[in-house]
Amino acid sequence: MPVMGVSKFERFFRAAASLDVDKSDIKRYNDFLDTKIYDLFIIGRAAAKANGRDIMEPSDLPITKGLQESMHAFRRLDEEIELAPLLELLAAQPSLDVTISEATREKLPAIAGGLSVALARTFKVLEPGLKNPQTEHWERSFQIFGQIL
Repeated sequence: MPVMGVSKFERFFRAAASLDVDKSDIKRYNDFLDTKIYDLFIIGRAAAKANGRDIMEPSDLPITKGLQESMHAFRRLDEEIELAPLLELLAAQPSLDVTISEATREKLPAIAGGLSVALARTFKVLEPGLKNPQTEHWERSFQIFGQIL
């Protein structure tokens, strides 16, 4: 990630949940986004196929109420930080045997942003006074997301 991207990443986590993250956390964050977007697309692919379509639409993705609210929170934060263009690069479309509609592709940065807000806030739920997440915090957060997404 370019230096400017690291700076935006750090600002985002401070704004979203008063957390101090650094360059060493970027790989964990990237792995989180890759895994969770892939998981969403697996279910989206199944929904598209169940509806007799070869093209995955945004409505096929399992966007829960909580994730939707986190996406709205991301939009508000992003007005100041402008992280969406960076997330567009990070939120790579998983390779699955289904075509992704343009509307779904365009929604990826917002979904990645919503997942990011939810992740940041999950750290605070796990440990309210946390300032600098360590490996154990990342691992526990990943376990929680693995159970619900």
